Amino acid sequence: MSGKIKIGPGGTSGLGYYLGLKEIKSLGLDALECEFTHGINLNNEQCKKIGEAAKRLGIGLSVHAPYYINLASLEYAKVLASKKRILDSLERAHYLGAEYVVFHAGFYGKKDKKYIYQIIKKELIGLQKIIKQKKWNSKLCPETTGKKTQFGSLEELQRLKDETGICYCVDFSHLLARDGSINYEKLLKKLPKSFHSHYSGIEYSEKGERRHLLVDISDFSKLAEEMKKQKKEATIICESPEPLRDAEKMKKVI
Repeated sequence: MSGKIKIGPGGTSGLGYYLGLKEIKSLGLDALECEFTHGINLNNEQCKKIGEAAKRLGIGLSVHAPYYINLASLEYAKVLASKKRILDSLERAHYLGAEYVVFHAGFYGKKDKKYIYQIIKKELIGLQKIIKQKKWNSKLCPETTGKKTQFGSLEELQRLKDETGICYCVDFSHLLARDGSINYEKLLKKLPKSFHSHYSGIEYSEKGERRHLLVDISDFSKLAEEMKKQKKEATIICESPEPLRDAEKMKKVI
């Protein structure tokens, strides 16, 4: 990431990839997360051309896999379907030239959290073996989640990184919703020098995330100031209801 903080939107707000990439460039942004959240609608050849266009414009790409993923489901057919969605996303990411594939790994259900951790760890190790066999350059990047029923606390993902070598995505709004508060100074000290992340406003209750909101620039300014103070490098993807507009505001703060 060349010692800088990259900012970009999650998706192109309906512009499509080619117009969207041009708009992102014109706004002074330098990242885009390709949203496969409701399904994968690109083939490898399309991904290759989009990736080439992004590279020409100096825009770094990442991918968000479909929402319908639960590696800890008690129904193994759902686990198999979840793995296929992740693998299809990884393949597309490889042709896009996108480094990270972000996804929500699973739910605790009525099972013990330690048990769910081991199940998800096993499945991710299996996926890593396939990535190596296929010689894909894209990486698994489970995301911190915003509901207490979801697997994906920062501690769980950091432990997975230590034990398996995967990456993880820090969603600041999800951590706020999950924990009820956030201290950017303390949080950033726990993170590596370079990381992939999401940011937006958030509405939440004691159960966690309800919905994403527009960016609170005063709050983002506190995060940006602390990141500069701690000399962090990151890509921050804006996931607000107006990701392009809000990403532009965030970039001006940076």
